[in-house]
Amino acid sequence: MCRENPFGDIRVENRGLSQIDAPHSTLLAYATAPGNVASDGEGANGLYTENLLREMRVQDAKIEDVFKRVRLHVRRHTNGQQIPWESTSLEEDFYFVPPKELKRVSDAEAARAFEVELAIWEKIKTSMDSGPLEDYLRRYPGGKFSELAQFQLDRVLAAQGEKKIEIVSQENNPFTTGTARVNANFKIGDRYTVRRMDLLTRLEGLGGTLTVTAMTDTEVIFNKGNVVTDFLGNVRRNSNGHTATGNQMYVSEYSMGKRWLTTYRGTRRDGTPDEWTMSYRVVGTEKVTVPAGTFETFKIEGGGFMHGGGNLYSQKYWIAPGKVRRPIALEGINRERNGRLLDNDRIELVSYRQS
Repeated sequence: MCRENPFGDIRVENRGLSQIDAPHSTLLAYATAPGNVASDGEGANGLYTENLLREMRVQDAKIEDVFKRVRLHVRRHTNGQQIPWESTSLEEDFYFVPPKELKRVSDAEAARAFEVELAIWEKIKTSMDSGPLEDYLRRYPGGKFSELAQFQLDRVLAAQGEKKIEIVSQENNPFTTGTARVNANFKIGDRYTVRRMDLLTRLEGLGGTLTVTAMTDTEVIFNKGNVVTDFLGNVRRNSNGHTATGNQMYVSEYSMGKRWLTTYRGTRRDGTPDEWTMSYRVVGTEKVTVPAGTFETFKIEGGGFMHGGGNLYSQKYWIAPGKVRRPIALEGINRERNGRLLDNDRIELVSYRQS
């Protein structure tokens, strides 16, 4: 149940909902997060139902976008004390009110739409005002920068005093892999050593150590600027001099079935620009052993392409949110469109020290 215990003296083990992962081709939606209770609201329907009924009527809205908008409305109305929760294993798009005509968007139309979204994001990406971030998330709930916007909104609302409820994962619940939020509290001196190997030959190549040497309001600076990321770990500058903006490969919350998109632009060391589109999905949990130890991780798979007829890229990574602030392992395969293999690396965490 998602209400407080109505039976007075009868003891229940946990408040609110128990977390259950969605079976194949299913979306499970709840009025509040696992281990918490929902508000009755002030009208004929509860707060969650009221918002869901409104958003379900919006034409062209994919089901995931409907629930993301509902989540934002309910969270803001309750100052973070009620946050709806979903688990999905859907693989196809679903609409409560489908578009009048489903049509494939041309490359030119997609490029124009991205330019509009990018321009909005560039104006608000460092905003300390929740309003513009909320406006963006209502307009683009599944947008190319929505995960970054959600993370920034979390930071802004926390600074304003929001005491967001915590998702309670039940260790003995056999029906869930859980939900985990990242620990983004990097500290100067945090250190991560990795090794790199060829996926085919298993021969070890050049590894290295990343040490946090400085931080700004939006960036984590490693090795005196040789590598720069945001607080989720998304690369803004790598050791080869390639810069990127708007990348949301890593997100702030992981749960079974979650999926997201990212389109971002970069500049190579020689000044050549490039642009990538990637899609990611949490495919499960996995116990992974690397030189740094054994970790319970979320496994994420992704794939995409470089615009302009460029390379195809597939990727897997394993992450232990809340425990280690960098990925536990990462695999990437980079191919030309004719199939020629360019890179096929696996990176593993060898050791780490974080405050």
